[in-house]
Amino acid sequence: MENPSQKCRTMIQKDDKLSVRRQCELLGINRSSLYYEPKEPDEAYLALQEELMKRIDYWHTKQPYLGSRKLVIQLRKDGYTICRKTVRRLMNQMGIHAIYPKMNLSKRNFKEAIVPYLLRNYEANFPNQVWSIDITYIPMKRSHMYLTALIDWCSRKIVGYYLSDTLDTQSVIHAVREAVAAHGRPAILNSDQGCQFTSDEYKQLLKDMHIRQSMDGKSRWADNIMIERWFRSLKIEQIYPNDYSSPRELRQLIKRYVHEYNTERPHAALDYSTPEDIYNGYFSGQRVIHIA
Repeated sequence: MENPSQKCRTMIQKDDKLSVRRQCELLGINRSSLYYEPKEPDEAYLALQEELMKRIDYWHTKQPYLGSRKLVIQLRKDGYTICRKTVRRLMNQMGIHAIYPKMNLSKRNFKEAIVPYLLRNYEANFPNQVWSIDITYIPMKRSHMYLTALIDWCSRKIVGYYLSDTLDTQSVIHAVREAVAAHGRPAILNSDQGCQFTSDEYKQLLKDMHIRQSMDGKSRWADNIMIERWFRSLKIEQIYPNDYSSPRELRQLIKRYVHEYNTERPHAALDYSTPEDIYNGYFSGQRVIHIA
């Protein structure tokens, strides 16, 4: 949508009988705005921002308890001249925050958007009983992407994922729909309190699918730890050691990693079975499912 002030500026006629000053007065705009040309960030600035976000993501993955103050110290050791305000802005842009318990010193101003956490002391005994969903920043050579992923609590299987260049609700909705289409719907879907998960569109989607929505408690990062750990493994084992220059290459890398994780890698928490073996075992009749 065009800005009203921009539209007014296009109405100014320099060769009109009325002076430019009088036209500006009638249209209610500042005459100096006629001569302002917004400056686009240059390539060097954009490249530096991407480089900084990669390093922030690296340190956040390695030491997720670091806040903006300590990240500044690490980045300065890496040779970057940077202030805390810039680090906080980039962290917000990336959708990340330090993982540590915090005191509840502020009141929520969106209480109606928060739903209860349903999984305290909860044990998932069969697939599709509980899924978790989250989003993570993925660095690239000259840009970045965002990965939305869903994991099944019982089998630890990645039941769905979606790679996007934007941090928006539509990516989350697409990932949920694809996962449900491929594996059926879970009884409960847990997330953090991110704006994508508190949006009316996302909440309505779960209601339409008859999925109970669960949401982490405020500052309780451990409530969604299962998907957080998978993101960390993905980055340490695949993202950082490999080079990829396009979204297509990145998608192929993630696809291979998800396939290997689901079907080939023994999982200690699963008595060294693979997530795929556990997940499919319930539905192939090898295990008896008792649903309360």
